[in-house]
Amino acid sequence: MALRILLADDEKDFVETLAERLELRGHSVRVVFDGIAALNAAAEETPDVVVLDLLMPGLPGDEVLRRLKNVQPGLPIILLTGHEVVDDTGVSPACQAYACLTKPLSFNVFLETLETAVREGREAVSRAGGRS
Repeated sequence: MALRILLADDEKDFVETLAERLELRGHSVRVVFDGIAALNAAAEETPDVVVLDLLMPGLPGDEVLRRLKNVQPGLPIILLTGHEVVDDTGVSPACQAYACLTKPLSFNVFLETLETAVREGREAVSRAGGRS
């Protein structure tokens, strides 16, 4: 299954390498390096799945996640982080995400998580009669 993937991470070498590996597997990948660019990219062309670094300059991943979920509640979003993070209420932003993966990550686990998130999202839309 070829996916349209939006990757947002300020670690350019990391995200570009990740994108190359995904493209080699037939996926279409758009790479951005900050939260504002992620919101703009998602508005321009709805991806099948969004992958967000939790800590990015400007607009952090948890805020991007909240904004995307407001306009596209069924969109699968996966958070990447170097450490566990909770907000000032003590709640992890991962509770709104499909998954929260810790860097460094296993590429095979990452790929399986992407594919499962999209498949489950599509099945949920199908069960709901095409509504998201």
